[in-house]
Amino acid sequence: MKREIRFLAAVSLLATTFAFSQVKPGADLLFEKHFKLIEGKRVGLVTNHTAMLSSGKHLADAIHEDKRTKLVALFGPEHGVRGDAPAGDKITDAVDSRTGVPVYSLYGRINKPTKEMLKDVDVLIFDIQDVGVRFYTYISTLSHAMEAAAENKIPYIVLDRPNPIRGTWIEGFNRDDSLRSFVSLHPIILASGMTIGELATMYNDEGWLKDGIRADLKVVKMEGWKRTMWYDQTGLKWLPPSPNIPTLDAAILYPGACLFEGTNLSEGRGTMKPFENIGAPYIDGAVWAKALNDEKLRGVEFIPVEFTPKSIPNMATRPKRLGEKCGGVLVKVTDRDVLEPVRVSVAMLVTARKLYPDSLKWRDRSIDRLSGTPRLRKAIDAGDSVEKIVGMWKSDVEKFKKVRAKHLLY
Repeated sequence: MKREIRFLAAVSLLATTFAFSQVKPGADLLFEKHFKLIEGKRVGLVTNHTAMLSSGKHLADAIHEDKRTKLVALFGPEHGVRGDAPAGDKITDAVDSRTGVPVYSLYGRINKPTKEMLKDVDVLIFDIQDVGVRFYTYISTLSHAMEAAAENKIPYIVLDRPNPIRGTWIEGFNRDDSLRSFVSLHPIILASGMTIGELATMYNDEGWLKDGIRADLKVVKMEGWKRTMWYDQTGLKWLPPSPNIPTLDAAILYPGACLFEGTNLSEGRGTMKPFENIGAPYIDGAVWAKALNDEKLRGVEFIPVEFTPKSIPNMATRPKRLGEKCGGVLVKVTDRDVLEPVRVSVAMLVTARKLYPDSLKWRDRSIDRLSGTPRLRKAIDAGDSVEKIVGMWKSDVEKFKKVRAKHLLY
């Protein structure tokens, strides 16, 4: 009987794994079903290291090697085309060593392809793995590149990929118009529950591109993806979408944990657990962990830690609190299905303000840009409860859901 149960469990696990492995990203389907979109054309590609086919080949290399089309330009977002530049580092124009194709940086002084960069391009493709969060700069690059394509009358193709933290999770404030920036380009909820293809459709159809211009947009949808899937349920190989999101757990916490970038707390850059290690020299990790665990937040446990941020090549060259011993907590995901990452980080900020009122400092413009509003900063300073703050974004979420619903592709 026990052997039979074990056998059935193994069969069930195998069947589940097989089912999940059927997810095909847009890049695969471009070659399998939609190659006519680029056949005989000169292709520009906005991409980074995550644009992998299921075969293990990078999309840029696959297009370059295919004699039916021609790759003529590569455009790199933050962290570059090959994805190894640390956050915030200036990316310069270059020549890609693997294809010999010119690489133009879209992070730094120029964040939108120029007419000169696009002069030899017949069709512009976007293929980058997103993480489902408003302040992740790749979705701003998505918009700027689409705008440039529209202005230059070039078709724009978005090859869709999964939202790694599910296509259902919506949490946080919307962005105030006065805080429009490269980390908050469009009025979307902090965690949108949308894929990159859905975002592109929304930008285009809602008239959010400059002067309301519309792109000739084609989204190559995925096959086999369900909105409830976490990334590790897709069968696709996890590639860190950027150097400081090395694991899926880091991506799960990122919608809230990135808010610590707007404070004098370390968000864990310069350690091997960015966005999981949070702390500062003035924090007593045991005291903070107890206060946080007493909140009984769903899906997480807080473990006291000490860490000293250091420079890590190709990951964090100048992290906050460099060389300083920090007390803090490791935020351990215990049940991701009930976890509310933005609520968790708000609770962490509220308790840190209570415990260390004179030590916790804001980077005012930064925290407001990241949260999308000054309301979060002001509420925490006023001593508002976590529940009251969470209640403040409920109306934002409900309004956004009505707009979002028009652009869902799955």
